[in-house]
Amino acid sequence: MKLLCSGLESLNCQLETLRLSHCRLSEISCDSLASALRSNPSHLRVLDLSWNQLEDPGVKRLCGALQDPLCELETLSQKPKPASLLKGQQVEQKPPAEKVLSERKWWRTMKLAKLHLSSRDGLSWSCGTSLWDCSLSETSCDSVASALKSNLSHLRVLDLSSNTLKDSGVKRLCSGLESPNCKLERLRLIKCSLSEISCGSLASALRSNPSHLRELDLSRNQLQDSGVKLLCGFLHFPNCRLETLRLRSCSLSEISCGSLASALRSIPPSQRTGPEWNKLQDSISSCRLSEISCGSLASALRSNPSHLRELDLSYNQLQDSGVKLLCGFLHFPNCRLETLRLRSCSLSEISCGSLASALRSSPSHLRELDLSQNRLQDSGVKLLSDLVENPHYGLERLFQ
Repeated sequence: MKLLCSGLESLNCQLETLRLSHCRLSEISCDSLASALRSNPSHLRVLDLSWNQLEDPGVKRLCGALQDPLCELETLSQKPKPASLLKGQQVEQKPPAEKVLSERKWWRTMKLAKLHLSSRDGLSWSCGTSLWDCSLSETSCDSVASALKSNLSHLRVLDLSSNTLKDSGVKRLCSGLESPNCKLERLRLIKCSLSEISCGSLASALRSNPSHLRELDLSRNQLQDSGVKLLCGFLHFPNCRLETLRLRSCSLSEISCGSLASALRSIPPSQRTGPEWNKLQDSISSCRLSEISCGSLASALRSNPSHLRELDLSYNQLQDSGVKLLCGFLHFPNCRLETLRLRSCSLSEISCGSLASALRSSPSHLRELDLSQNRLQDSGVKLLSDLVENPHYGLERLFQ
């Protein structure tokens, strides 16, 4: 790493993307990288350090570089998404950072006008940091909070997932979230040994004026219903700009559904027409749902108008009868759904027929359909593949 960084610091170096996941790096490498990121000028925009033993001292050194005005790091890649079928052709796996990189030229142009690049899901992309599974503890949150407080920080995306931060670490992190200099828009704390205490800390911090956070992922933590209730106290707050909230595998029951529904109903009608409300996503995966829930959802989503853009019902026993009920919403004129995920829902080729019929019946906005881990058979896949290959329909990605 030390030898590599001597090249990064060279005036002749124009490198923009560097991936070093699973490279057996330690905090010593962070010293070399921090120095390279401060070099004049540094062209590095994408840096991947996932799955290395960086530990708290290493993160502290990197956070020092993030505050340096010469550091213009924009994103750091995460785990790649599954391969998809794009217009009938298989494409290779590609991490989200690639999307950021491909759009970066436009972002730089817009930056001159003091605007942010808005991605398709409505979130601004600029500088992001992913430290997934890097053996960090709550101590690292002090360093990260310090970087968030800096008025020189470009940080917009922060991923600290799969680190043992605990509630004490999130409390320290919240001191940075409360800062008026913090412009963070995406925060992921998946599997960080958190409880409902962290929900209280986050809700308090995010009520700061203003809060720029658009996406919050607290999946795989023991938040329980009491934690969701605390979070809901932030959802109806006037300064809340949150568009995506992920709470997968958080030990929740139907009580949390009541809390969330109450919070969403309390949002003033004047705010429901704004971009943040329109882009709210819905994920109800792994919730022990049956086809009965599909009927309830279809009825609710036929409201006028429905602003739902993404619906994830994966890992539920919906069966073909549930998908048939759901299709009653897909061909409804007010349906604006763009992404539908039905992975591992006990579906057969019958569901493919229902979906194909619904998507042909009226102008469909659906662009991505995930039916992975279902027994669709060749006949079912053919029905949907014909839609992907036909330019008359808008379906672009089919996961099977």
